[in-house]
This record gives sequence, C-alpha cells and structure tokens, in this order.
Amino acid sequence: MFKKILIANRGEIACRIMRTARQLGIKTVAVYSDADVNAMHVTMADEAVRIGPAPVSDSYLQGHTIVEAALSTGAQAIHPGYGFLSENPQFVDSVTAAGLRFIGPSSEAIRAMGLKDAAKNLMQQAGVPVVPGYHGEEQNAELLAREAASIGYPVLIKARAGGGGKGMRKVDSPDEFAASLEGAMREGLASFGDAACLIEKYITSPRHIEIQVFGDDHGNVVHLFERDCSLQRRHQKVIEEAPAPGMTAEMREAMGQAAVTACKAISYSGAGTIEFIVDSSEGLRPDRFWFMEMNTRLQVEHPVTEAITGQDLVAWQLHVAAGGSLPLTQEQLSIDGWAFESRVYAEDVESGFLPATGTLDHLRFPDSARVDTGIREGDTITPFYDPMIAKLIVHGNNRESALNKMTRALESTQAAGSTTNINFLASLCAHGEFASGKVDTGLIERSLEQLTAAESPSSQVVALATLGALRLIGENSPLCGFSLWQPLRHTVLLEDTINNTDENSSYTAQVEALSQSAFNVTVDDISHLIELPDGEGKLMIDGHPLSADVVVTDGGVSVFAERSYHFTVSDPLATNDSAFAGGDGINAPMPGQIKVISVIAGDQVVAGDALVVMEAMKMEHTLTAPRDGKVAELLVALEDQVEAGALLLTLAEE
Repeated sequence: MFKKILIANRGEIACRIMRTARQLGIKTVAVYSDADVNAMHVTMADEAVRIGPAPVSDSYLQGHTIVEAALSTGAQAIHPGYGFLSENPQFVDSVTAAGLRFIGPSSEAIRAMGLKDAAKNLMQQAGVPVVPGYHGEEQNAELLAREAASIGYPVLIKARAGGGGKGMRKVDSPDEFAASLEGAMREGLASFGDAACLIEKYITSPRHIEIQVFGDDHGNVVHLFERDCSLQRRHQKVIEEAPAPGMTAEMREAMGQAAVTACKAISYSGAGTIEFIVDSSEGLRPDRFWFMEMNTRLQVEHPVTEAITGQDLVAWQLHVAAGGSLPLTQEQLSIDGWAFESRVYAEDVESGFLPATGTLDHLRFPDSARVDTGIREGDTITPFYDPMIAKLIVHGNNRESALNKMTRALESTQAAGSTTNINFLASLCAHGEFASGKVDTGLIERSLEQLTAAESPSSQVVALATLGALRLIGENSPLCGFSLWQPLRHTVLLEDTINNTDENSSYTAQVEALSQSAFNVTVDDISHLIELPDGEGKLMIDGHPLSADVVVTDGGVSVFAERSYHFTVSDPLATNDSAFAGGDGINAPMPGQIKVISVIAGDQVVAGDALVVMEAMKMEHTLTAPRDGKVAELLVALEDQVEAGALLLTLAEE
C-alpha cells in the first residue's frame, strides 16, 4: 500500500479522499490555488503545495505543476478525484512517465471512453445497446441539422467530450437547432477544449440509471449495483438514490451484465460508472435501456452505493491502484436498505438555478446524516469553482424510511450568507411523484413552478426575525433585552430576500419590551407574545413552545424552522438610487465572463431577445431584453470578466 499520495483536486472530494487515506495510515498532500489558501482540504492534509492563481486553467488544470508537486513531496501516487484532470489521458501519461501511480484507469481506457461518439461505436461493437443518433466525425452545421431531422425531434445535442450537463441542449424543433448547436459547441470548447458534438434521440419518458463498476489489473470486473440519478435540472443531478425505484431482478442482471461487458471491452481497472438512459414509459424493461456514456472516475454520487453495499470505494481505489485484486467477488456483494444523496448548492433557484457566491457566515449540518463537504462556516463561495456546499447522505431500511431521514436532514441544515437550494431540495423530497418513486428526468421541469414557489413566512417567523434584527435574540446576537434608557417600542422594516419578487415581501413590525425576556411583536396587525428561553428552556410563542433558530449576520437575519427564511433590515430613510429599476438596463446576475454579445448600440430589440451570453462556473447563461426598445449603450466587451450586479448595457428611455 502507498505511504503518501497527492490529491489533485479540491473541496469536498479532496476531503473525502483524505478521510479514507487517514484511516488507512496514508499521508496526504493537498494542492491549492490562491483562492483556496485557507480551504478545508488544505488544512486537512499533511502537506500542501501552491499550484497557481485562482482560475482553474492556471492552477488545478496545470498537470505538470501537480506532477512536480507530487515528486517534490515524495508522494508515490496521485488521486484525481472527479472533474479537473480526472479523465485527462495526457495527465495520466505524464503521471506514469514520472514514475508515479495514477489512482484510476489507464490512459488507453480513458481515451476509449472519453469521446461520446467513439465510446458508443465501441459499445455497439461489444454488444452493449446504444441510443439511436449521429456519432460521426463530420461537424458541418447543415449536416448535423439534417441528421437531427432524420432522427426526429426532440433531439439532444451533446458535446462529445462533455459531462455534468455542460455542452448539452435539448432541441424541440428545427428552428431552435442552429442556436442550440452554437451554444453547445461553445460550452464544449470552454469546458473540455473540444467543440465537436453528437446528436441523439431524446427519450420522452427517460430515467437516468447508472451502474457502479470496478475492475483490477488482474482481469476481474464487478458491478456494485445501480443508482438512479433521474432528478436533474439543466442536465445536472440534484438528488440521487440507490437502488433504483421499481428495479426488478431481471433488469438489474441485464444492466449489470452490460456494464461489466463494457468494462471488459476496454480492460478497465479502477472505479467507473456506466450511465444508461432508460425508457420508463412501460416500467423498467430489460429491452428498454441504452448506453449513454462512461465516467472513468469516481462519481459525485458514489456515497449512496457505499451506503447500500457497506463498502468504501475510495479504499477499493487505493487497494487496486497498489496492485491488489478486487476485495470482493460479484457473489459476495449485496444490497442492504436504501440510500439518498442531496447536493446542497449555493445557487439562486428562483432565478433559474444561477450559481451564487457569498461568505457563509453561518453553517450547520445535521448529526443524523453523513455529510461530505469541503466548506466550513466563514468560507467564501467564489465564482472560480463549482458552488457545491455539501452532500447529505442518508440510509434507511427501505425507501420510505430513507426519504423521511433525508427530509429531516434538510430541515436541520442551516446556511446563511449565500443563497442556497436547501428549500428546493426539501420541496423535492415532499413532491408526490418523487415520494411514490415515479421519477424521470423531466419531473423537475414539469413541476418547476410548484418546486420553486417561495413560501411566505408566517407572522411568527417574521416576529422572530424582528427580534433578531434588534439583536434581542439569536445566535451571534448579545441579549439586549429591556432597559430603562431604551425606548419601549421599536419599529422594524424587513425584506424577505427569498420571496422578494412578491408585492407582500416587505414587513413592518412593532416590538414592545415587556421585560428582559418577554416581548410583544405585532406584524401586520397580528400580535405575538414571545418569551425567550431561560437556560435550557424552549422558546415560547403565545404560550406554545417553538423549535426555531434565529441567526444574525452582517447580511441580515435568518430564521430556521423546518424551512429557511432570510431577511434584510431596511432603513426607512434610505432611497433607491438604481437608475435602471424600470427595466432600462441589463445587469450581470452573477460573476462571470462575457462570451457572446448579439447587439450593438442603436439596435432595436424585442422583449425576450437574446442580447448577451455569460459564462459562469463553466455554464452559459443567456440574458434577454427586459422590454422592447433601442440599445443605448454597451458597457462591456467580449471576454470581459464582470462582477455580480455590473451594468452590461442600457436601453434608451421610453
């Protein structure tokens, strides 16, 4: 076994690998960019090496710098985690050329599966079923449009080197094809250095079911059963589970055997995932699944497989990379219970799942779930990397039990300082179709309005936030209470930062101090008597105990009571200085880079016209005209890096 390994990654996955390495007595070396100098994975490691500035291309994608770091620290092997260089065959070659071990498959196996078109041709030859589509080399736009027409709409355009939803577009009609192809090619080039795309038939009742596979250098291959990853938004996974709802023994055997066949076709060694698209219109049938792609690495969602099998997949990786045989045979593997994983992200759900940034002034995770994270309270979510905060993983005896545990875990997760998707995940767990196991990749899109609807806070929640605003209650707030030199009544103006598009998102509350620990708070003519706990007692509202936490930060007040509510405190004397509140300008909704500008000053535009395309965290976001009008001024140029809120262009005043 290795004595020291370098982890060529950051964040949650780097910390995850370090935990297993520590259990095995293996020392770890972290690498970090200037943005990660104080990151959790840096402090967890035995050693850490700086590899460059914050941008990914200048740091975590600098393979030669990472290899030099491994050699200089005496590491014997490099674990790539996922993302970054994990599926880069040139990096694997440079690692092995330096006399180090790559903890993953060979560069030949990665090359075989790295391009979706070549991988599908290879799988077809091996007898693995593949989705109908065009996987050829020719990339002429007119040819691809003809191929899409012959396949039949709707179709999927997919960057052949893509992954994680990047470079992927669903196209419903020929009119949309050209623009969608251009966008997919741009994302493919930006994220993977390859603009080539393939076209596939879009399955109308699809489920995304993948098989965890493992091989070794001795020719052994096993599968560790399936994961259902059908709950997706913008082609990115949100909640995963194992096993898959409705899975039959016959279907599991067929999919598992196909996955093993795929691995043996390329002499695969290490952890990998074979992803299948399944037509669930008539239930799960062995003749209705097709190969999509292979991820030649550990997956983000690997913990649900660990939960139902009782195996540590990182330990398996280290064992196999050190030359060992697979720890178990296929017959020795079995499924125990059910598991879910929820991905907690810093993102603005109501604004189309835009990535968010900010400093997490308050962060609490439940004791009832496994939490894989690389973020601590006080850390900042930057625009440079994926905005994942944590993964919550639960395990139960059956699906209902596990889902109940996940619901409780989400209700107990607290984050303030950045917009998150925690409430959205809780709404998903409560969704009737998902709760009953009727999942497919279109569920979120169909139910988007229901799932993203902001829940207005009750008068009780607003009353608690009001006391927090006055720093009379809450974590990070000294208890001021009643004193003779303070006015007996206070008026507080609050703004609901989640539900701030609603005309009823502003609240005026009046507080009357009755004693040092009792207050009468009136919100919209509804009064509540709030009695603060003494020692270990419970908070009382109108004579009834209430389980809620109030947290005060520089950014406002948060109340955590099953759902998360966040408020800012308004200054009644402040004025609105925005010159473009009436829809006369377009502001950047997040930090990012300008990739496309479709207009010039003087152009006439119609509401909804695409004007600017921004790239943030390797995903493209199209900004459209807020109204009909004429472009007055362009304030940015191509490739400009802009901050959130930056004014990009203005329209002439109406």
